Amino acid sequence: MLEEKILIIAVKKPEQDEWRFQSSLDELISLGKTAGGVVHKVMTQNRLKIHPATYIGSGKIDEIRQEVEESEIDLVISNDELSPGQLRNLTNYLGVRIIDRSQLILDIFAQRAKTKEGKLQVELAQLEYMLPRLAGQGVEMSRLGAGIGTRGPGETKLETDRRHIRNRITDIKRRLKMVVRQREQYRNRRKSNDVFQIAIVGYTNAGKSTIFNRLTDSESLEENKLFATLDPLTRKIQLPSGFQALITDTVGFIQDLPTSLIAAFRSTLEEVKEADFLLHVVDMSQENQVEQQKTVMKLLEELDAHTIPMLTVYNKKDLGQEEFIPLYHPNILISAYEKEDLQELLLKTESLLKEAWNYYHVQIDSSDGKVMAKLERDTIIEDNSFDEVLNKYIINGYVPPHHSLNYLVSHNNEDKEI
Repeated sequence: MLEEKILIIAVKKPEQDEWRFQSSLDELISLGKTAGGVVHKVMTQNRLKIHPATYIGSGKIDEIRQEVEESEIDLVISNDELSPGQLRNLTNYLGVRIIDRSQLILDIFAQRAKTKEGKLQVELAQLEYMLPRLAGQGVEMSRLGAGIGTRGPGETKLETDRRHIRNRITDIKRRLKMVVRQREQYRNRRKSNDVFQIAIVGYTNAGKSTIFNRLTDSESLEENKLFATLDPLTRKIQLPSGFQALITDTVGFIQDLPTSLIAAFRSTLEEVKEADFLLHVVDMSQENQVEQQKTVMKLLEELDAHTIPMLTVYNKKDLGQEEFIPLYHPNILISAYEKEDLQELLLKTESLLKEAWNYYHVQIDSSDGKVMAKLERDTIIEDNSFDEVLNKYIINGYVPPHHSLNYLVSHNNEDKEI
C-alpha cells in the first residue's frame, strides 16, 4: 500500500510559545508517519486568532491549494481541531480530503485497538467525533476505508443515517458500562486479595512497553511509533526481595488528546487511578521532554492519580543529553536495554516502598510455612534468620500500610509471635 502524501497546516497565535508550537508540529509529523503517511510539507500562518469560517486566512488558503495541486497531495491535516463549518469550507476550497489532529489520533487508535473493549471505545469516540461533522465531509465520507482518518470500527456509511449513529452510540455506551463493571469487579478482587499494583505511565513512545517486556519477560508490542500500546496489559512481577506485585503497561499520553478519547478511554485509564505505585517513564533524549512530563502530570491530575507514590524513570540515557537535569524526584536514569539498569530500577522501587511502608519484626514457628510464604510474597523482607533454640524464624520487613498483614506491626517494635 502506497504511503499517502500529507500536507500539514497550522495557525500560530501570538500567545503560543514558539517552542511549544514547533513541538506540536513535530508531534503531528510523527503521528502522520505512525498512521502510514509521509509528510511532504508543513505550512503555517501567524494570526491573532483562528479564522472562524476557514481556520486559516484566505491568502494562505490559495497558497495551500496551489501546493495541493502541484505536489499531488492526498491529505491535508490541520494542527488544531476543526469545527464542522471550517471542515466543510476547507474541503470545498481545497478539493482534497481534510482531517484534523483529533481525527488523526482517532485513526491511529482504530489501527491499534485489539481487545473488544478497545475497539468499542475507539468506535464510540469516532462516532461522537464524526456525528456533528457529517455534513462537512460531503462526498469524502463515501470513501470511508480509503485512507488515513477513515479507518476503524466506525467505517460504515456514516452520513446516511444520523439516527442509526445515535442508536449505535447508545448501544456502545451500554455495552461499555458492562465492561467497566467487569473491570471494576476484577480490580476489587485484586484489592481484596491485597495484590499490590504498579502502573507504568508516560508520554507515548517513551519506552514503557520495552521496560514492561523486560521486567516481565513478555511480548507486548514494541515499536518506535506513537501509541504502540493501546490496550492495557497486566503481568506479575517479582522485586529483588521476593515481593510480588502486578504491573500494568498503559496507553501513552499525548498533548491535546481529543476530549472524546479521554472520555471514551476513562475506564482503561482507571487502571492508573487504582494503582498503588506509578513508574513515570520519560524519554530523556527528547528535546521537548520537559513539556512531555508536564503533559503527563496534568493528565494524571485530571484522572485524580497525581497523589499516588511515583518514581520518575528517565529512559534512553544512552541517547540523552550530557548535562541532564531531572525535573521530578525521586528519579532514576536508565536504558531499558541494560539488564543492570533494570535491576537498579527494581531496587530503587523497593527502597521507595520501604520508606512508605510499616516496619515489622516477628517470630514465626518453623512449622508455619503458610504465613512464611505470605510474608515472602506480600511484604518486603529485609532480614530472615532461624533461631535454633527457639525453633523459630526471626523476620524483619516492611508491609504495605493497608495490607491485612498489618496485625504483625508492633507499635513498640517488640517481638511478636505468630
